[in-house]
Amino acid sequence: MTASSTGPTGENFAPAASPAPAPAPAPAPAPRKSIARLAVLRPVFYGLLVLTTLSLVASGLLWQRLGGIQEQLARQSGEAGANAIEARALAREARELARDTAARQAVGDTKLAEIAMQRTQLEDLMQSLSRSRDENVIVDIESALRLAQQQSQLTLSPEPLLAALRAADLRLSRGAQPRMARLRAAVARDVDRIKAAPLADVPAILVRLDEIARQVDELPVANAVGGQQASVDRRAAPAGPAGWWQRALGVVGEEARGLLRVSRIELPEAMLLSPEQAFFLRENLKLKLLNARLSLLARQTEVARSDLTAANAALARYFEPGRRMQAALGAITQLLGQLRNVDMPRIDETLALLDATAAAR
Repeated sequence: MTASSTGPTGENFAPAASPAPAPAPAPAPAPRKSIARLAVLRPVFYGLLVLTTLSLVASGLLWQRLGGIQEQLARQSGEAGANAIEARALAREARELARDTAARQAVGDTKLAEIAMQRTQLEDLMQSLSRSRDENVIVDIESALRLAQQQSQLTLSPEPLLAALRAADLRLSRGAQPRMARLRAAVARDVDRIKAAPLADVPAILVRLDEIARQVDELPVANAVGGQQASVDRRAAPAGPAGWWQRALGVVGEEARGLLRVSRIELPEAMLLSPEQAFFLRENLKLKLLNARLSLLARQTEVARSDLTAANAALARYFEPGRRMQAALGAITQLLGQLRNVDMPRIDETLALLDATAAAR
């Protein structure tokens, strides 16, 4: 069996064989068959050549395009790196800006809270300033009446309260509004009730007590020697047209009559008073009057009456009956008659109407 080879044209070439006996001459159609085969393989060869050329061209174009893509990727990578650096810088600036913004926002919140508080205060101030004239009048009248009531209770005199009520009625009458008629009627009723109340004149009573306390030192006790009173009466008597000898005889006669004194003392303890005890008796009597004064200022009427009764009994027991002692006893008796309930009437009706009117507005 012999091997055959194919040439570049697709034809089969058989290797040279050993010389064989010369065959018989072949028939003539063999070259025709080779020509036909060459005619068939030639287009295939050209097609492969074209495909190879196209492939090379395509490969060149693809390589060129790949190089462009690489350059573009390198350029884009460089741009991305620059963008990344810029983005980091922008992020750092954004963080700093965020911190600054947060700090400014905190300051802004603080200022906003202060503004809100100031706005609330301003609204309250505007609301207080926007009150009507009638409301201001009502508030002023109420404060004046409360102050006058306290002053009357401290001084035990109805005059401050009456003056405040008259001033309130005058201010209400200037308004000339129908809704103030109830307030004016309440003020008038309170004025009438205070005037009709059986109130003691406490300032006058205090003055009388001071006068009696000053007169205690001038009152003689029951066991005192009568020479003093006689000499006082002589000094008080006007000098007549008589001569000096008549005045001298009068003095001698008075001194002689002063040597002997006859008096009647019904209470033995008054007779047994020593000069030191008389001093303490006067001081005790003045303390009783002072306690009565303080009790009256403290609105303790019963205690004041008790002290005045004790002072009256001491005057009648230990002091000599006379014009001054009788005047002191009469003054104390008159004060005991004047001491009644010194509590000041309250103006609750007027104050309640004022509160109701202010609340209704």
